[in-house]
Amino acid sequence: MVGLGPPYDMHMKRIVLASNNSGKLREIAALLAPLAIEVIRQSQLGIAETEEPHESFLQNALAKARHASRASGLPALADDSGLFVDALQGAPGVHSAYYAGRGGSREERDARNNEKLLASVGNERSAHYACVMALVRSADDPAPLVAEGAWHGEIARAPRGANGFGYDPLFLLPERGLTAAELPADEKNRISHRGMALARLLAALRTRSRAARAGL
Repeated sequence: MVGLGPPYDMHMKRIVLASNNSGKLREIAALLAPLAIEVIRQSQLGIAETEEPHESFLQNALAKARHASRASGLPALADDSGLFVDALQGAPGVHSAYYAGRGGSREERDARNNEKLLASVGNERSAHYACVMALVRSADDPAPLVAEGAWHGEIARAPRGANGFGYDPLFLLPERGLTAAELPADEKNRISHRGMALARLLAALRTRSRAARAGL
């Protein structure tokens, strides 16, 4: 760990979530609740969202985490995620949030994105969500923790459910016969791309913490 900054601490009490997305905050806060970690949305600290100019989830997640940590002086957690539709050659992908334009509220953008997706996809409906999550101890952390998750399903014929956000009303899980927006929150948190990425991130955090305590 020499030269990699202070050790990661499983007992950190506060982290900033580098997002103003209330759905993401709700899901991530629920997943971190057993660890007694307070998750603070960056807008609560007056931190504006940063640009996401990169063409990879990893670059965008790191940029967001470093921005929030620099502005707050706290450890920061960020994710970048999106939907890949096979019939659309992977679109909307890294551009999922603004697939149908940037104007309007988040809810209005979600509605437009879903309408465009339904108009674009044909008979081949397979798709998957992907998520990259990054945790930094400081803005200049030279060894950020990074984890990925993927969630496979298909595109429904019409939106269903009111529990999710983004493309969740159209993301159908054939084995359950439900969309992501119809799942109970605890089940979605357990099996989703974001839930898997965060579980892997926490496993990596435990490993780093044990190594630091052992002086490795």
